[in-house]
Amino acid sequence: MVTRLRTMKPGPVRTGTLVAALATALLSMALLGDGIGLNLLLVALPASAGAYIAARAAGRGLRPWTAVWGIGGLVLLAVPALRDAGWPTFLAIVSALALGSLALHGSKSWLGVFLGSSVGLFTSLSPSLGWGARGVRDRMSGSRGRFGVLFRSAAVAVVLLIVFGALFASADAAFADLLGNLTPDVSVGDSPWRIFLGLLGLVGALAAAYTAAAPVRWDGVAVRPGKARGRLEWALPLIVLNLLFAAFLAIQLTVLLGGYDKVMAETDLSYSEYARQGFWQLLWATVLTLGVIALALRWAPRGGARDRTLVRSVLGTLCLLTLVVVASALRRMDLYVDAYGLTRLRISVAAVELWLGVVLVLIMAAGILGCRLLPRAVAASAAVGVLAFGLVSPDGLIAEQNVQRYRNDHSIDIEYLKGLSADAVPALDTLPEPLRSCALQDIQRTLLDSDEPWYATSWGEKRARDILGDWDPGPRALDCRGLSSGDNGDERGGGTGDDYDPYDPY
Repeated sequence: MVTRLRTMKPGPVRTGTLVAALATALLSMALLGDGIGLNLLLVALPASAGAYIAARAAGRGLRPWTAVWGIGGLVLLAVPALRDAGWPTFLAIVSALALGSLALHGSKSWLGVFLGSSVGLFTSLSPSLGWGARGVRDRMSGSRGRFGVLFRSAAVAVVLLIVFGALFASADAAFADLLGNLTPDVSVGDSPWRIFLGLLGLVGALAAAYTAAAPVRWDGVAVRPGKARGRLEWALPLIVLNLLFAAFLAIQLTVLLGGYDKVMAETDLSYSEYARQGFWQLLWATVLTLGVIALALRWAPRGGARDRTLVRSVLGTLCLLTLVVVASALRRMDLYVDAYGLTRLRISVAAVELWLGVVLVLIMAAGILGCRLLPRAVAASAAVGVLAFGLVSPDGLIAEQNVQRYRNDHSIDIEYLKGLSADAVPALDTLPEPLRSCALQDIQRTLLDSDEPWYATSWGEKRARDILGDWDPGPRALDCRGLSSGDNGDERGGGTGDDYDPYDPY
């Protein structure tokens, strides 16, 4: 199937592509074994250059959406360089790989965007190795003299760098420190791991270049449209669903817009009980509504202008009502966070709900302007959401919100906050003692124990080191168990503070 969808065969591999693949392998071997930071972007740049050279050699021009996916993938790799927290970093790396794959394939349809961003590069792994090997063999057999000169020149340059670099380093301590910071710390003990990373970078760069030269046209995987239904058969269930949404939301607005006093007066429930009672249900209602819209479009009547008007009216109303459901769910979460503080899970599910709202807006716009760009617009909105999530520093935001609640006479869960990453240090550093030391002592120990080079250190970690300095909690670390109120006991297993909700599922 993949062979049929790959409509062109790549020509001979260009020298620039081979050089870029080799540079990717060397950088992967030297930089990726110490951690994650700016090194991912440094490795991705030559791989991107090799793919661009291969695409140009195959006659593929740089189209607007290709530029969007390619540049977007590289920008997403800035998140690991900025944030210490592992969870937004993981999302950014996965999204960067997906956008890079989309840039190489250029898919447009729903199924094409999904397959191109998920399995796209894997189909090129095996053929790219033979493609690259043939390119090296052809050059070694036909241009031995030129490659011999290149090899000798590179060897002489390396020897000169080593000899004179060592002399200058021994002559000046400042230059020695600079050279030590810039040079990757490679030891014999981790050679197998380094070699594996180098091979991984080489294979990945060759696969990207091969895909750029001969992409798989995933849009060729067609899904038959569903059988068109009659107007009454199609519209009646959706109209009933719209009426149910409208009745539910009429009650929601009177309660949620009134704040805490209105909640207490109308429902006899606390903040947490009211928010807990409905947030997850409303989140699932949003997801299921998107599924209903997809199925409704598949079986929508397609007889003419009147059918198009009916579809737009019914589904547009459903989308608009679902947007109010999104607002209601976010308002419930806002009430809950105001009462019990912000956690990783709470900010994550709120971000997902907000993105689902964006998807609904895009669907409504597609109903007016046309659906041609909708699959790519949804993929782009997801990438923008992941980028924004990483740039706002969720761990830092969590720390700031909980510290501010403490200043407003709420209790604070130090046991939860001490498990955050170095991104939270600026906010936690403003707490009074002994809360400050209790919140920061575990983070500081981690910072003191780590000795990562500059290319594997995030800006968040560097900023935390600058704030904390050489402060060492040492063996006299405080016993902080009595200071933890348990606001977020659901995510760590307990708590006894006055803000603690024993039934809190998130």
